[in-house]
Amino acid sequence: MQIDILTLFPQMFESPFSTGILKRAIDHKLVRINICDIRDCTHDKHHTVDDYAYGGGAGMVLKPEPIFEAVESIKPDIEEGVNMLPIILLTPQGRPFSQEIAYELSRYMHMILICGRYEGVDERVRGHLVTDEVSIGDYVLSGGELAAMVVVDAVVRLLPGVLGSEASLLDDSYATGLLEYPQYTRPDEYKGWSVPQVLLSGNHAQIANWRREQAILRTLERRPDLLDKANLSLEERRLVDRLKQS
Repeated sequence: MQIDILTLFPQMFESPFSTGILKRAIDHKLVRINICDIRDCTHDKHHTVDDYAYGGGAGMVLKPEPIFEAVESIKPDIEEGVNMLPIILLTPQGRPFSQEIAYELSRYMHMILICGRYEGVDERVRGHLVTDEVSIGDYVLSGGELAAMVVVDAVVRLLPGVLGSEASLLDDSYATGLLEYPQYTRPDEYKGWSVPQVLLSGNHAQIANWRREQAILRTLERRPDLLDKANLSLEERRLVDRLKQS
């Protein structure tokens, strides 16, 4: 997969992409990440990327020309690019990012992320260039760079070969519509707190049942809204009803 990130602050990406899973994915050529400085696509001596908003108001707006030209430098034929790959604007006004969207994006071979800044981008970028708008939460950041890092991390870890074990993805929170069950490791007792006996039993069927029930319970306690869409059996739905009553 290739990911191109358009930003005014390319230096922000140096550390996050040079450590951990992302670095390993880059080193193994499972993903190629290109950071494009939008200022490189300006043509005045001040490298102007923003201007005052028509109609007045506080703050500055990112100009359309350098953003269009930055995308054109990556994908010369804009019309073909719009049809062939996602061009995503990171903005508080976008659709809420989720594990489902991460899976959706991981199926592409190439995507472009545009990091918004200031009061946002010229509306012509939204209307005639981007194919999607994504938000990582109902709050406002100083820019889209941190949001881009979140999207890249969530997507790249889904690519084949990135994680040490593909089974790790199966039990992730949200992978099955539920939050992940509690995890324990050695020692089996610490400060008087013991690991549940079922996890020490060696009975894999019982362990699987316990984990499933714990995932349902944790989801009910913390994100009950997820249960409406979760793939639950009739018996598990009855379990949810009993837990709600108790």
